[in-house]
Amino acid sequence: MAPLTSSDGVRGIADAPESLRPGEIASIIAVFETRPEGSHFVQFPQGVFYSIEYADGEAADIHDAHLESAE
Repeated sequence: MAPLTSSDGVRGIADAPESLRPGEIASIIAVFETRPEGSHFVQFPQGVFYSIEYADGEAADIHDAHLESAE
């Protein structure tokens, strides 16, 4: 089971890539416990990753290793 759920507030860890807006609060909008098929997803190592949305409406996909709970 994924450690974070869609009810959790999250943020990118301090050393996450700048494109993931480290430290900025976001909401989980989707949880992927297995990597889906498709060229976009090959950038992620095996493991849990998330789609998150920032307050300004921008969304990003982020691997569990770059994410922490904001609570």
